[in-house]
Amino acid sequence: MKRRNSRGNPHKFNATILREYDIRGVVGDTLSVSDAYAVGRAFGSGVCRGGSGAVCVGYDGRLSSPEMEQAVVEGLMDCGVEVVRVGLGPTPMLYFAVNVLSAAGGIMISGSHNPPEYNGFKIMRGAKPFYGEDILKLGGIASAGDYEYGAGTARIEPMLDRYVDRIIKDFSGGRDLKVAWDAGNGAAGEAMARVAAQLPGVHILLNEKIDGEFPAHHPDPTVVENLEQLRGIVLEQHCDLGIAFDGDGDRIGVIDSEGEVLWGDQLMVIWAADVLAANPGATIIADVKASQVLFDQIAEMGGTPLMWRTGHSLIKAKMAETGALLSGEMSGHIFFADRYFGFDDALYAAVRLLACLANRDDTLAEIRKSLPQLLHTPELRFPCLEERKFIVVDEVRSRLEEAGANVTSIDGVRVLTDDGWWLLRSSNTQDALVARCEADTPEGLTRLKAALVEQLVVSGIEPPDF
Repeated sequence: MKRRNSRGNPHKFNATILREYDIRGVVGDTLSVSDAYAVGRAFGSGVCRGGSGAVCVGYDGRLSSPEMEQAVVEGLMDCGVEVVRVGLGPTPMLYFAVNVLSAAGGIMISGSHNPPEYNGFKIMRGAKPFYGEDILKLGGIASAGDYEYGAGTARIEPMLDRYVDRIIKDFSGGRDLKVAWDAGNGAAGEAMARVAAQLPGVHILLNEKIDGEFPAHHPDPTVVENLEQLRGIVLEQHCDLGIAFDGDGDRIGVIDSEGEVLWGDQLMVIWAADVLAANPGATIIADVKASQVLFDQIAEMGGTPLMWRTGHSLIKAKMAETGALLSGEMSGHIFFADRYFGFDDALYAAVRLLACLANRDDTLAEIRKSLPQLLHTPELRFPCLEERKFIVVDEVRSRLEEAGANVTSIDGVRVLTDDGWWLLRSSNTQDALVARCEADTPEGLTRLKAALVEQLVVSGIEPPDF
């Protein structure tokens, strides 16, 4: 790979990697070690100008991550920044380190749930998300070579043990459970094994060895095919549930004892009940892709539901603004500010889920079947060029508003009809559009799908295969 620029040289990022809430690209194509060094220099310069403080750096198990981490560290040190290297682990471990060490910021080298050839950077400024305009400003500092200079230091401070101990702290005992766990060879593997070892009950571990080539399956728990191995073990071993994580451990997927997937909005009903029991009236946020069932259930339990934009940084910022105690996305990002720090942590969410189930008489499958049974598509993700995807959504919004449709435009377009609702939005992480439909009846779902397809065709987009 191309080596990083020499100290102080201006650096221009590939425009496609500066995304809404992180920096991410294909290693050797749109992302290089030079980019990693420039991220360190540009972010470190901002930290120096905003006051003193250490910056924590962590990395995931991708093959390119160690070299990227070294480059980021060097970039930070060349600004005069004190760097704390927290090591290999899940992204939430880096978030945890920033919070408990009261650091000035943090950089996680991770490709998240993307394929092995991807990598990137999730950034914090203090304990707050770093996204949107922050990322664009970072790009501007790098392109101008507007860096601070200094001789920083770096120290190694492993955080895995402290992180696992904190997660376990919030488990409350009850009936023993039999649980299958699947790390998908991602960065959560070792932490997952340590957490499971400290919990009561029976625990079966799958793919806990960290391997950046992800040999077992792609680590994205929102894709049903990636849960098939876990599903097979749950059914074969008669487990109470199965839990899966994405590549960097900030997203959760869950299978019940009957082999059925519980999506993020269904799981949120369980966590919301737990949070609201101790905090009546609390605000609970769900993203625009979530089922109407979730918003209705939160209200029925005495909570204050709030629909918001998809994206982990956007959700965290809204939580801080509103004081919400719990938030969740369909993608499996779950954020607890109740007894925790307010960042997305799949391992912590898993332990809170197990605590909820251990202290209830009904099973996870019974909970799923007790929820209103609306008909919906899965989250549909289909290709659309990066330079086209936002334009398509704007085109659809304009046509619908002109036609007098009931449109919510918090994030993309969510269209409410007598049949239910459908959603179209642009992905912030991939060259793709995202869609979902939900209806009361099969006929209604058919009409919603047709309405979505009609809009896509008018904009020249190949519709998804329902």
